[in-house]
Amino acid sequence: MNRFRQALVAILVSFAAVADESPQLKCDVGPVTRVYGGSNWLVYSCDDNQSLVFVSAPDSKAAPFIFMLHPSAKGYQLHGEGTGNKQVTDAALKELKALTEREVVALVAETKSVK
Repeated sequence: MNRFRQALVAILVSFAAVADESPQLKCDVGPVTRVYGGSNWLVYSCDDNQSLVFVSAPDSKAAPFIFMLHPSAKGYQLHGEGTGNKQVTDAALKELKALTEREVVALVAETKSVK
């Protein structure tokens, strides 16, 4: 499991750098499991205390897929990448776009409570 987590962190950091031209983020806090689009997602928060990364669970029809949600001047920006089932990832995208700022803040806090 430790090797999986290390590989995931490397992928998430690379994804964060591509998704936004700001300094690289470390997104390894958590995860908590949530269901979006009828599929399980592992949710991690980043060291900026504002951004979230949603990784499709290994047994999910959405796998492999990653979404990153981060603040911008226009509110939150959502980016996705992967080759999972498009119908499932589109359904998750719709739900993730509907997250409120309060829900994002709560998710960040919840990831930080994971030991």
